[in-house]
Amino acid sequence: MTGHVPVLRLGDILLVTLQGDLGDSTAQQLQQDIGEAIVGSGVTGVVIDISGVEIVDSFLGRVLAEIAANATLLAARTVVAGMRPAVAITLVELGLTLPGLRTALSTEVALDLLSGQQPVTRAGGSGQERR
Repeated sequence: MTGHVPVLRLGDILLVTLQGDLGDSTAQQLQQDIGEAIVGSGVTGVVIDISGVEIVDSFLGRVLAEIAANATLLAARTVVAGMRPAVAITLVELGLTLPGLRTALSTEVALDLLSGQQPVTRAGGSGQERR
């Protein structure tokens, strides 16, 4: 991924969708853009959709953790949505716990978590939410 990553505002929540690899300069710009958007708009949550990311390395894991830490300092919660099983396995193998980040299976569930609504459960499920 090169260049600029769009940061969209949906009410009180920012939505960021990552696709492919995130380069150093793009990651730094994204962190800055999210921080400025939180301060400028007063949003209370950030959803980072990584469903388009197939491989996560220690760099991307660190960037996600830093974005969450920065957002927390600015009074916003962060949820990472759409993590693939292979990505989760890689993060565990790398020893990255991503403090400050909540996860959700989909962007819809992430938005529900941040807006205070009851998260959507799967049809036929036990009624337990999956985050």
